[in-house]
Amino acid sequence: MKKADPARPYIRAFYEHNRLRFLGTAALYIMEVPSVLAISWVLGEVVDAIAALDGNRLVRLLWVAAGVAVLMGVSETLYYRALSGWLGRALGRYKSYAFRHLTEKGISAFTRESTGRYLSVLTGDVTVIGADYLENLFELIIHPLNFAATLIFMLTYSPALTGAAVVLCVLPFLGVTAFSPELARREKALSDANEGFVGKIRDLLSGFSVIKSFKAEREAGRIFDKENRSLEQVRSRRLSWRGAMQGVGGSLSVVAQFGMFFVGAYLALRGSITAGTVLIFTNLSNSLIQPVQQIPQLLAKRRAARGLIGKLAEIVEENAAHEGVTIEPELRDAIEIDDLTFGFDAEKPVLRDVSMRLEAGRKYALVGASGSGKSTLLNLLMGGFEGYEGSISVDGKELRDIDPDSLYDLMSLIGQNVFVFDDTVRRNITMFRDFPAEDVDSAVDRAGLTELIAERGPDYRCGENGAGLSGGERQRLSIARALLRGTPVLLLDEATASLDNETSYAVTQAILDLEGVTRLIVTHRLEGALLRQYDEIFVLRDGELCERGAFQELMERRGYFYSLYTVSGTKPN
Repeated sequence: MKKADPARPYIRAFYEHNRLRFLGTAALYIMEVPSVLAISWVLGEVVDAIAALDGNRLVRLLWVAAGVAVLMGVSETLYYRALSGWLGRALGRYKSYAFRHLTEKGISAFTRESTGRYLSVLTGDVTVIGADYLENLFELIIHPLNFAATLIFMLTYSPALTGAAVVLCVLPFLGVTAFSPELARREKALSDANEGFVGKIRDLLSGFSVIKSFKAEREAGRIFDKENRSLEQVRSRRLSWRGAMQGVGGSLSVVAQFGMFFVGAYLALRGSITAGTVLIFTNLSNSLIQPVQQIPQLLAKRRAARGLIGKLAEIVEENAAHEGVTIEPELRDAIEIDDLTFGFDAEKPVLRDVSMRLEAGRKYALVGASGSGKSTLLNLLMGGFEGYEGSISVDGKELRDIDPDSLYDLMSLIGQNVFVFDDTVRRNITMFRDFPAEDVDSAVDRAGLTELIAERGPDYRCGENGAGLSGGERQRLSIARALLRGTPVLLLDEATASLDNETSYAVTQAILDLEGVTRLIVTHRLEGALLRQYDEIFVLRDGELCERGAFQELMERRGYFYSLYTVSGTKPN
């Protein structure tokens, strides 16, 4: 069975609730066909009227010419207005369709993909698609119609000259066709190069503060220049090939026009046609030559642009979230981790033979030195990585077999890196959804955001990626999000690291006081008053679970946890 074309749904998105606009735009463009024929007819008639010294005929032709000019001006204006409306809606729906499907990917996809790819295909590639795929569609409609109408019109004047014109028009067609396959390949190469360039710019701008603090501007400039030169070289090669194709096509078009003119002059000298007919044929030669010259170029561009649509479809489908078993947003028994081994490099596992049981409604701490695998474990629980050995089960169902959407209804992760949208504080907390005011106020209070709301108001704009907030305020905002969402399982990865000691203590205490929520909290602040409240503390060392137990039990063992606790600066008690 033939595999379905992944680009087809994206192409259909262009026409979704947009077909009438398309048909109207095409109809307006087709009105140019009779206008072009009328212009050539008027010019030929003028020449014959001059030859016959017929002044009255010239006056009549003047009025006809004025009417044709007005009709053409009105139709052109209406066409471009209709085109802008149709094109804007088509590209808007295309990007919306792509983004919706992009957001259906699981977390695991974004842990191993470059966002530069998506920036490239949703910005630069869209411009090419708009010009070379959508706008060119109308050219592909009108050129065959123009060719057929011109051919019929010419036949009414001179079948012999029409035959010569058709033969001569084959020349530019053959010339342009030879360049088409390579043009498609170079268009794809430019898209790939632009993807890498966008990704590098994103990295450089994201690390701007680091670049400045380490005085690495010159080195960053060299990196930028290298990527920039590489992109422009690919663009130049694409442009030079397109220029060569147009140059060859243009040269052969001139040969065809001259050939048609001299054949017409020969027939006129023999008395077979008038001088006006020669002018009509010469003027209409473009209507024959352009289709055979332009259609291969248009098809080449369209093929290259369609390749970009296919590229977007493949990127969106790549690492797509798998379908699985739907689970209820409730943890009835436990999350069990058995003999879990995982590593980004198979030969260097980050976690080795980790086993633990997180029972519903209980609270657990996960501690260990930096690099011991704490964050990796939490990301695994959220379905962030799939290539692990052993098993992770939720109420007896293997994590790999669970539908990601239902997993996210069960668990929330508050990480160290907080993303804040350029929107209001309230909308960042609610994530653009509606919640009862009392629930929002409760989450704000427990996350320690009350003072910020009182000072700046809930409609204070946070700025791009939270530029208008401090690091601690951004962290509290992310905690409020998770508390408001109220999932049965809450994972916290150093969620209070950016907060001062007093606020950190208060926020952690609020989380520990939650009823009916299963909590796994990664923390580097080893405070006895808080640690005593955990049902169990898991201690990771170099990717292995070296100790587990209640606070007092671990302290009495005087093992690795005791050392961590002592080094942290808190007195053993």
